[in-house]
Amino acid sequence: MADRPAIVVDDVSKRFRLYHERASSLKERVTRLRQDRYEEFWALRNVSLEVPEGSVFALVGHNGSGKSTLLRTMCGIYRPTSGRIQIDGRISPLLELGAGFHPDLSGRENVYLNASILGLSRREIDAIFDDVVAFSGLEKFIDSPVKVYSSGMYVRLGFSVAVHVNPQILLVDEVIAVGDEEFQRRCFEHLYKLRTNGVTIVLVSHGLTYVQTMCDQAAWLDHGELQVAGAAAEVAEAYLSQVNAAEVERIESVEEGEQPQSSAVVSGPGGDDVSLHPIRIREIEVLDDKGERTHVVDGLSPVRVRIHYRASEVVDNPRFAFTFKNDGEVPLAGPSYHPDQPGVGIVPVGDGYVDYVIDHLPLSPGEYHLNAVVRDRHSMIRFDHVQGAYDLRVHPSGRSLTGLVDLRGRWEYQS
Repeated sequence: MADRPAIVVDDVSKRFRLYHERASSLKERVTRLRQDRYEEFWALRNVSLEVPEGSVFALVGHNGSGKSTLLRTMCGIYRPTSGRIQIDGRISPLLELGAGFHPDLSGRENVYLNASILGLSRREIDAIFDDVVAFSGLEKFIDSPVKVYSSGMYVRLGFSVAVHVNPQILLVDEVIAVGDEEFQRRCFEHLYKLRTNGVTIVLVSHGLTYVQTMCDQAAWLDHGELQVAGAAAEVAEAYLSQVNAAEVERIESVEEGEQPQSSAVVSGPGGDDVSLHPIRIREIEVLDDKGERTHVVDGLSPVRVRIHYRASEVVDNPRFAFTFKNDGEVPLAGPSYHPDQPGVGIVPVGDGYVDYVIDHLPLSPGEYHLNAVVRDRHSMIRFDHVQGAYDLRVHPSGRSLTGLVDLRGRWEYQS
């Protein structure tokens, strides 16, 4: 990766006018006594950053933060209201795939049309045409008009053209995940090939896993202002921390306000009235490492699952258990008991709770629901059971995961 920058953004601001009422014709404009009413909206404010040559640089932030506006300003679609952008290299934008395609022309004709818009000569297009078609997988349909293409075929051809024009700088606006799974993999493989060939790639993405694993550097924008720029992993972590804090605040405000109706299902054995049984589950909750109730945790963080109970009579060594399930109701994890494992002992009449301590929550990012159950000492009779008793959201931990759980293992090498 070279030291010199491929893109320099120097104190750039971009202003738009948001019209509330606007004349729709020249006659109306002339006859109206008052001017169009509008308010100014600053999509970017004093943004300065540098994209090193040969690097993969990500722009992250919430919807409406100014990421796409900055990308369009980089490629010349928008002119900055103030400041300047310096580009050193040939740009190929992947902003709207298939922009410039004519629906009545065939795929073959549109490849030539689109590539010429991106700056290639006829001879250069001839040299890459077979690769473009093979990459898109549309050999059988290349001479059909694109108006009969599905949306997936359309973007496949557009992506294939854009990544084969031999760019020095590639600008990608949230279009990596196009097509089916097999085509997405080929997209990532080709972007990796471009990266190893020294192409500078700037991408807008909400997929922070991609940012952490694919990118060298990143910048976080919030309401048009630059928050953090630097190493991709550090920027992603800072952005996630802000998102997590906002989500915790939102969930806590809901809990403090009017409580939504619980979706938990409570049942005793065989659907009997749980009041007939000696012990029942009152509540289940998740506590963070500070002992505070939470619905949002980071992956691999320590948590404590607490099951509150009420015993109407003395119970000898009841067995408590719980299960994490995902949105597909697939059981993912839960504690197991062995016959010789000690239990909670004698439970007296009254209220109490039991804790299950997890040092590192192994679940991958996602939404989870907790079910809980309490049985007799032999795990034969179910005293009480609650389903969907607690919702928990797990955020990325900074580790790239494949699957639903983190194995927490390690590789060992021998030479």
